[in-house]
Amino acid sequence: MNLLFQPLKLGELNLANRIVMAPMTRSRADENAVPTELMVEYYRQRASAGLIIAEGTAPSADGLGYCRTPGIFNELQVSAWRKVTDAVHAEGGLIVLQLMHVGRAASRYNKPEGARTVAPSAIRANVQLYSDAAGMVDTDEPHALTTEEVQAVVEDYRRAAILAREAGFDGVELHCTSGYLPMQFMASGSNQRTDQYGGSVANRVRFPAEVLAAMADSIGAGRVGYRMCPGNPYNDIVDEDPVATAVALMQAVADLPLAYLHIMRSPVTGLDAFALVEEHSTVQLIINDGFDGESAERSLDNGHGQAVSFGRHYVANPDLVERLRNARPLATLNRKTLYTAGAEGYTDYPAWAV
Repeated sequence: MNLLFQPLKLGELNLANRIVMAPMTRSRADENAVPTELMVEYYRQRASAGLIIAEGTAPSADGLGYCRTPGIFNELQVSAWRKVTDAVHAEGGLIVLQLMHVGRAASRYNKPEGARTVAPSAIRANVQLYSDAAGMVDTDEPHALTTEEVQAVVEDYRRAAILAREAGFDGVELHCTSGYLPMQFMASGSNQRTDQYGGSVANRVRFPAEVLAAMADSIGAGRVGYRMCPGNPYNDIVDEDPVATAVALMQAVADLPLAYLHIMRSPVTGLDAFALVEEHSTVQLIINDGFDGESAERSLDNGHGQAVSFGRHYVANPDLVERLRNARPLATLNRKTLYTAGAEGYTDYPAWAV
């Protein structure tokens, strides 16, 4: 598996290898959305990845919606994240932060007092979320952002990118899938607006395009990436033409020399997301979903993407790079402890005993 271990330059990001740790919500932040010492150790253990994409992190209090997820909108959070990035850099690693505003996929039980649940339109997501306070709960009915408020959210992302750099991150990734705020704007079912952010597909992709432009302007396009999964129905997303939507977003940001596009396989039958982005984007690709070492190497050998990200394998294998390099067996994750508090199923997966 030689190609997996070759260095790669993605914009301003210099990866030692092409094995990327995918962003994964793990619910180990504290009740104030501040990263914990446990998170410092978790990311330090996995620093041999060519690139770590840290878990989805809210750019504002309104952007929170799940229990025990982190933010990047105040100085306490910046200081706590600095411990994470320092630990990863001390091990020779590279780490960017995924910015995730959940929009309507939220519950007031998981938000600080005064924070709102917002969306492009006042249409509630027909899903339930877990809360420590009340168990499984319905999502809140969201407040439909005014045009001025949309522009304020763009600025929230800009500031979050700046704070991420202050916290020591090497860059940021915009989460544009899984039914969160950017995808809520992009999808025809959740966006019923009549201003410049709704209606035509060009208008619906305007919000994520403006966010990417703002972040690129603030920290440099070569330190900004984005993640997409055309047709992903997660969190009650319906889009009448996910291919047209994905193409429109790629076209809208075509002039930005972004670091990468992180593309996931589409769940839509017959929609080859990898082929779609290869046709319509000139940005380098990180491909994701369902890879093991052999299939990752095969995809890179065949010219599909420049790097491969791994999710569940990185949960259970902190030394994934070393295991793949030496053809060692991979440990299996314990799904029951993915989102529980504490070290079990988080920092207690052992490295291979040499």
